[in-house]
Amino acid sequence: MRWTLKPSPNISIVKKLADELSINTKLAKLLVQRGITNFEEAKEYFRPSLKSLHNPYIMKDMDKAVARIEKAIYNNERILIYGDYDVDGTTSVSLMYSYLKTSYDNLATYIPDRYDEGYGVSYQGIDFADDNGFSLIIALDCGIKAVEKVAYAKEKEIDFIICDHHKPGAVVPDAVAVLNPKQVDCNYPYKELCGCGVGFKLIQALADAKGKTINDLLPFLDLVVTAIAADIVPITGENRVLAYYGLQVLNDSPRTGIKALTHLSNKKKLTITDVVFGIAPRINAAGRIKHGNFAVELLTETNFETALEFAGTIETFNTDRKVLDKTITKEALQQIEDLGETETFSTVVYAENWHKGVIGIVASRLTETYYRPTVVFTKSGDKLAASVRSVKGFDVYNALEGCEEFIEQYGGHKYAAGLTLLPENYDNFKAKFEEVIKNTIDKKLLIPEITIDAELDFTDITPKFYRILKQMGPFGPLNMNPVFKSTTVRDNGYGKQVGEEKTHLKLNVFQSSNQNTFGAIGFNLGDKFNTISNDFDIVYQLEENTWQGNTSIQLHLKDLK
Repeated sequence: MRWTLKPSPNISIVKKLADELSINTKLAKLLVQRGITNFEEAKEYFRPSLKSLHNPYIMKDMDKAVARIEKAIYNNERILIYGDYDVDGTTSVSLMYSYLKTSYDNLATYIPDRYDEGYGVSYQGIDFADDNGFSLIIALDCGIKAVEKVAYAKEKEIDFIICDHHKPGAVVPDAVAVLNPKQVDCNYPYKELCGCGVGFKLIQALADAKGKTINDLLPFLDLVVTAIAADIVPITGENRVLAYYGLQVLNDSPRTGIKALTHLSNKKKLTITDVVFGIAPRINAAGRIKHGNFAVELLTETNFETALEFAGTIETFNTDRKVLDKTITKEALQQIEDLGETETFSTVVYAENWHKGVIGIVASRLTETYYRPTVVFTKSGDKLAASVRSVKGFDVYNALEGCEEFIEQYGGHKYAAGLTLLPENYDNFKAKFEEVIKNTIDKKLLIPEITIDAELDFTDITPKFYRILKQMGPFGPLNMNPVFKSTTVRDNGYGKQVGEEKTHLKLNVFQSSNQNTFGAIGFNLGDKFNTISNDFDIVYQLEENTWQGNTSIQLHLKDLK
């Protein structure tokens, strides 16, 4: 790993902020690195306020969307709430359905089948709406590129409202309203909402039209924070406010479905990390293994016993997903070895029997192993479908643009995308993708980087220091849990490899300059056991560890040298 220490901010600004907040300069430095330079900014950061959420009507077309929904309700039209099969899509659909259901019944939800219909708005979905008398479709977390499909719906006299956050193409669908802050002509101040976040702005506007306040919408924020965490959007601005209050709802009064999903968990307080690794994979497993409808049914269910049954089914899907993930990753790694492609600039692999619902996870696993842009293909009907993952600092979406001649369809973000192509174009795409990566990537990006916020002496790590650090959460992109470096540390002699295969490292470390000793755990660092016989340097995050009723500060090791 490359260890990169963040540049030190202006020392006079750091000292001034430390004085204003009555904190030490190490903490003040962390805040200035995050763009917080005065008391007011710090107050907004540590105490996020619902009052700082923007007026939803600033978003382009919001007035049109509200007017069309109100008209549909007034005329008792059938409304179809349509969303993608991932966490952002299913939480968006559950959010909109739950909100409208409080005052209107002529509704249904629709999640496309991952295998029969693929990503986003489908012709089958529009045909379903037409066959069943729906005259309005609200599409969430998808639709921004569905130009032909929205036109097809219009021919059938079905209106569309699109709530999306993906990058718009050159042409935007001719819908009644297109809500997407990333549109160049949209003046909405915050551009980083997830799909469920855009959906929430719509229900905020609908509630506002009824004279309701933001406080009336708090119960819906457990869904919003789940989507924010799962979609890996920046936890800044509005997302930070929504995540902050969403976590409170998630912990204090979650909806029945989420309560059923977490009722066997021993967690006393859920964090963003718990959502990313605990809740999100289970919701995702429904769409990956069976159908996204299972997730919507769970998230909109109000009877706890029924919700427990849905949760049990989803837990089974998640177990199946883990088995597939492990098997396919092993096969993919073997393919890379057999083809002699361990030293290339990219990874592109394919097997026609790989499960389409798991290839995204496999792409992430391969990226962790070889650390380079990765594409994993499988057979999908008469085409090949792929999931794409990137490395920190490299825009894989732009790389796909450079391979457009061989691609049928693609979409996504800087670090994750999806695509389809014809089987005969696979070899050409693979060669072109390798060429594009080789010619455009900064070679240092192919070595994993760990960015260090600050260097600490063990005497800096006090209960007060950690208490303030915790208040900097919720953590996530652009507000990551701080990473620290400490030098010349020693193990007290009781360090050992732990885990079934001795893959982890458990230490008790101290610095010779002081007597402060901390427990430390390093997952997948077991092979560095020989490093600890003399002085060594560590990179870590701080966390709490509770053992036999006693809670202490523990170092979560990221690397050691």
